Amino acid sequence: MSPSSRPRRGSSPVVAGSLLLATIILCAAVGAGIGSLFDAIAPLTIVGLFLGFGAGLAVVISRFRDV
Repeated sequence: MSPSSRPRRGSSPVVAGSLLLATIILCAAVGAGIGSLFDAIAPLTIVGLFLGFGAGLAVVISRFRDV
């Protein structure tokens, strides 16, 4: 294989998926934490999930912009 045809290190779909999943879980956990302060755990966890999906997509797009 020539050096240009080899996949670049860290550009696998597994890395992209794990970045997306980690961001979703982190934002959902933050939403649940804030929701526990205001006695609204479920609604703010769901909001955190949706915000985490958007933030995760932004992280993946910025990480793999040149692929």
